[in-house]
Amino acid sequence: MASGTIASIAIKRTFFDYIVKKDFFPELKKELMKYNQHGSTSIYKHSRNVAYNAFLFAKKHKLNINYDELIEAIFCHDFFMYDWHEGGSDHRLHGFTHAHTAALNAKKYCNLNEHELSIIESHMWPLNITKVPKSKEAWLLCLADKKVALAETLHRR
Repeated sequence: MASGTIASIAIKRTFFDYIVKKDFFPELKKELMKYNQHGSTSIYKHSRNVAYNAFLFAKKHKLNINYDELIEAIFCHDFFMYDWHEGGSDHRLHGFTHAHTAALNAKKYCNLNEHELSIIESHMWPLNITKVPKSKEAWLLCLADKKVALAETLHRR
């Protein structure tokens, strides 16, 4: 087995140990399991995939970041509590509005700090042109979310 593969397996084990030990917001997990994000991928599974991708990148590149804030923000980044696939005018602007809705819900239900809320608010940049990511954690979420969303969307087709 190549040393890169062994390192990837070790990082994957570290990630899953990390999220199991932290048990980020168990009630949130139940809520995020109710709705699909892309295809048949639940919002929870999407968030876990985004968290893993961001964690893997940060560990491989030895980034000095706050992992707790990153992972907490990621698990709350799509905390909007509705099925955006359903018709209706209130979901038509979902891409533009859900980051703000998720931040409000994260503040109310998960008591996230201002840095974590700013990470969530900026994850839809450049669609939300005024919400530019301002920290390494915010950039990691923004980029990992796009990578995972694209993979999940293409996979369903």
